[in-house]
Amino acid sequence: MQVTETSSLGLKRELKVIVGQVELGERFLSRIDEVKDQVQLKGFRKGKVPVAHIKKLFGRSVMAEVVQQAVEETSRKAISDRNERPAHRPAIGFAENKEEMELVLNGKGDLAYTLSFEILPSITITDLAALKLEREVAEVSEEAVDKAVADLVERSIKYEAEADRVAASGDQLTIDYVGRMAGQEFEGGSAEGAALVLGEGQLLPGLAEGLVGSKAGEERVVGVKFPDDYLTKDLAGKDAEFTVKVKEVARPVRPEVNDEFAKTLGAQSLPHLKELVRGKIGAEYAAVARMKLKRQVLDALDAAHDFALPEALVASEAETIRRRVQGPAKAEGETAAEAGKTEDERGGEYRKIAERRVRLGLVIGEIGDKQKIQVSQDELKRALIGRARSFPGQERFVYEYYEKNPAALVELRGPIFEEKVIDHILEQAKPVDKTVPVEELLKPVGGDDELPAPAHHHHHDHDHDHGHDHDHDHHVAHDHDAGHQHGGDKR
Repeated sequence: MQVTETSSLGLKRELKVIVGQVELGERFLSRIDEVKDQVQLKGFRKGKVPVAHIKKLFGRSVMAEVVQQAVEETSRKAISDRNERPAHRPAIGFAENKEEMELVLNGKGDLAYTLSFEILPSITITDLAALKLEREVAEVSEEAVDKAVADLVERSIKYEAEADRVAASGDQLTIDYVGRMAGQEFEGGSAEGAALVLGEGQLLPGLAEGLVGSKAGEERVVGVKFPDDYLTKDLAGKDAEFTVKVKEVARPVRPEVNDEFAKTLGAQSLPHLKELVRGKIGAEYAAVARMKLKRQVLDALDAAHDFALPEALVASEAETIRRRVQGPAKAEGETAAEAGKTEDERGGEYRKIAERRVRLGLVIGEIGDKQKIQVSQDELKRALIGRARSFPGQERFVYEYYEKNPAALVELRGPIFEEKVIDHILEQAKPVDKTVPVEELLKPVGGDDELPAPAHHHHHDHDHDHGHDHDHDHHVAHDHDAGHQHGGDKR
């Protein structure tokens, strides 16, 4: 094998690889020797078919297999012999002259091909201890605790049926109903034994009002109008009527807020319940503060680093963003601002976000590499169990899916790795706590705060779809580790 660098411009590299006719011939004979012991032909005992006959029957297909294997092996070696890290899977190109390939397949010519790729840039990480960061801190008020307990009470309401009760707002009704539009029943418009609570806002406009004052055993015909934005497009904005038979009316019974109520929720007493609620609210505040602090880290890292980016990674990420944004936009209808933009304007926005994500992904990965940050098997197993539990009833299927798919496991490893890198950055930067009103802590901020996955760690995009906010830092899905594709630097 001969390897020659034919182009080196910026991050772009092109290599020409030649596998000589003699080497191909040796590979061919070695493969034929393996095949002859496996071939079974009528009139010959297994393993006794003459080599010349095998070459005549299978020579071309065997040589095609040899060429493919030679390309795979020599391309891996050509990459691994260089002290560089490809940013993506190298593109392999063959001569367009078909006669050259015919000579190769007939064992009469050298195999020549090109490897084109971009390398990962050299990155100098900024002084992390010099980053200026603030962690917002908010106190949990008594009012917040009382409101949370009141919400628990509302969720603990039980309903008691009363034979002669007149339905009022807050009551739970058990009903049979049939919906009709222009006299015709429509799909999904009928049910038996349905339970609904009047006044909770889940009913169609007009239906709750039409059932107030009803009693068990009563039948009513109630006219409604489906909202213009109703999910079922065939029904949106249209008038319908429902024939409703009330089978039961039940009044709400709210539990008293005392120690007994607290025990039903697993607490020892009412003060203990409030203590648990305060801790939960505090944890929610801390999660928001962490999210906002993470955003500060990303912004600070983005501002502190400027280096050439592999074009293939940027283009791939920009296309991912375009698909994510334009897909829902076409399905749900674009906003006026979006509709007024040209394709070039949108493409420029997508590219800008893509550059940020790729840059941050490479920086995060470089910090993790330098600090030798690893994800342990225990951490990965806990993440796998957590993911499985998020699919009630399908835990075993989900668990087995991830165990059998290494690429899927990489998706779980990515966020853990990223959080550990962020932890390291925070340890170095030592953010200053800043006490703020809870309203300021919870005030929405533009974009989300998921870290972009370091590209050379094979982290795949989690495909979170957060609508049309174009400044999201999603996990960046790239596959450009030489060790993954070409057996090289296994960082």
